[in-house]
Amino acid sequence: MNEGFSTVEGPVRIIGAGLLGSSIGIALRALGVEVYVQDTSPTTEAVAQDIGAGTSVRDASLNNLPVSEPALVVVATPPDITAEIVIDALNVYPGALVVDIASVKAPILEAVLASSADASRYVGTHPMAGREKSGPVAARGELFTSMPWVICSHEQVRPDAVKKAVNLAVELGATVTHLDVYEHDQTVALISHVPQVMSSLLASRLQDTPLYALGLAGQGLRDTVRIAGSDPGLWVQILAANAQPIVETLYGVRKDLERLISTLEAPTAVGARLNLAQLMSEGNNGVKRIPGKHGGAPAAFAQMTVLVDDTPGQIARLLAEIGELGVNLEDLRLEHSPGQPVGLAELSVNPNEHEKLVEDLIERGWKVVR
Repeated sequence: MNEGFSTVEGPVRIIGAGLLGSSIGIALRALGVEVYVQDTSPTTEAVAQDIGAGTSVRDASLNNLPVSEPALVVVATPPDITAEIVIDALNVYPGALVVDIASVKAPILEAVLASSADASRYVGTHPMAGREKSGPVAARGELFTSMPWVICSHEQVRPDAVKKAVNLAVELGATVTHLDVYEHDQTVALISHVPQVMSSLLASRLQDTPLYALGLAGQGLRDTVRIAGSDPGLWVQILAANAQPIVETLYGVRKDLERLISTLEAPTAVGARLNLAQLMSEGNNGVKRIPGKHGGAPAAFAQMTVLVDDTPGQIARLLAEIGELGVNLEDLRLEHSPGQPVGLAELSVNPNEHEKLVEDLIERGWKVVR
């Protein structure tokens, strides 16, 4: 983000003052853009104004203050009403570019094209960013920094409208990817929507599990079910809107599950162990294809585990000392040992720096497991 200057033309009206809408508002305000926020909830809209996401449309109206006509409208509402709001905005603001940031794109575009609204001023977009917390109080201006932001053009859209949508993403620090709406929906079904479903299905198995058994849970379970804590109301809308691409992916998951179940029902049969190894190897191959921190195939990082006292400031001290040693961390995972006064910091570093870092940390008094 270029603080204090922006190529995004304002005023900008953000409809929907939740986490993403308010984060966009904060970021644009930091760039000097005039921003107005509106939400069906007066409280949400007021909070968004209080945290600096923009001027409350409702508050301005109550105080008889003028509200400028927008050059850009960002629709940041729940997906089940996004198409309706987009169409209304296109009709009410005939001079404005209208973009939405919903996580499903095809149904919205289809609704816009089927209406009488001017679709040439509409661009569907999807910032692939978020937090486990929701609402404007969780908003952060830097939320989109280095995160993907998908731009979905269509046949009727004006080139200048697409350019302005791209400018919005770039000014907020995001990395732009261009997809058509159908490819987008198929992609997010695999990389976002099905992972949510799988996490929720596994977490549902824990409902009747005795607490003493859950007390034994390690980081593997915690990582796998972390996103199962997401808002059910929002996910009902997303899953329903993108049902067909999700179902197509789940057909493949079902096939693999049936293959696994069949193998485990006779684990000593001829070829069973080979089949299990193949299933696990296929997972290994999939993980390797996920881009690494700097893009491209992830490097084979070296790992170590540092024992950290469970007292305030210890993690910060560890990271500060690693920085002083001139080592760049590629990944960091934290795990707490239940009932123990220590935590485990699992570090991933360049293999060429691994041994030297281990020696330096031990010399500084840290307990390190290679």
